[in-house]
Amino acid sequence: MADFPPRDVAATQALLEAGGYVADAALATTVHLALAMGRPLLLEGEPGTGKTEIAKVLAAQLPRRLVRLQCHDGMDLASAAYEWNHARQLMAIRLAETAHEADRSALERGLYDRRFLEPRPLLQAIEGSPALLLIDELDRADEPFEAFLLEVLADFQITVPELGTIRAQTPPVVVVTSNRTREVHDAIRRRCLYHWVDYPNAARERAILARRAPEVPAALSAQVVAFAQELRNGDAFFKPPGVAETVDWARALTALDRRELEPAAAEATLGVLLKYQDDIARLRGAELARRVEEAREAAG
Repeated sequence: MADFPPRDVAATQALLEAGGYVADAALATTVHLALAMGRPLLLEGEPGTGKTEIAKVLAAQLPRRLVRLQCHDGMDLASAAYEWNHARQLMAIRLAETAHEADRSALERGLYDRRFLEPRPLLQAIEGSPALLLIDELDRADEPFEAFLLEVLADFQITVPELGTIRAQTPPVVVVTSNRTREVHDAIRRRCLYHWVDYPNAARERAILARRAPEVPAALSAQVVAFAQELRNGDAFFKPPGVAETVDWARALTALDRRELEPAAAEATLGVLLKYQDDIARLRGAELARRVEEAREAAG
């Protein structure tokens, strides 16, 4: 079992690497400080840069229960924190009536007993064994929803008006991610340590590929990384490939018994690397052949 918190930045970096995540010194430092200081960690960056994977690796390596709150439009307190089980409450009323229990005030108080409370991810992370709470893609939720999170992020507790305040015996490790499709409110940012997760440089992406897909030939790995790195430069593509797409593409080409990047195989598998038809159409034919040749030259 890993030390908690890890004794230093090097130990945190080693912990991430043991889980297959290749982190640079800046990211490892921010993760270490979040764990050592007991502060939530806000990770922002483009989709596909590995933000969610950091939380998964931490949960597996610490180890802690992974409790994931996947944010979406229209999310409310009932789906995120807790909900009263109205069916069971109604059944309790009917049983009381059948038993001729006449004390209405006692019956009303009993309806808001803890046994009728259904925990959702935020409450699940606070109660029970030590957890890692992943609040994923917060920018997808409506802005007013962020107000629900402030008590959890600041004090690791949830106040249920009918019951009182439920506090964490062991505060969860909290990781919040955002793709920055909208700005996260300052009140959330102030409660978190912050790190921008960028696309890795070529050397780090090759290291990631070697860890995640060791079966890929070295020459093909270097060429795929060079190709993906070039696609991320400039604004020509609607959605440049993330690290996950690079890994998948290298695996797909390897499954086709390719040991180096070739135009025909690259064109046949572009749907693994790129997820929008306009991007794929822009890259076909002579443009693809040119970029493949450049990637082969860049990879040496």
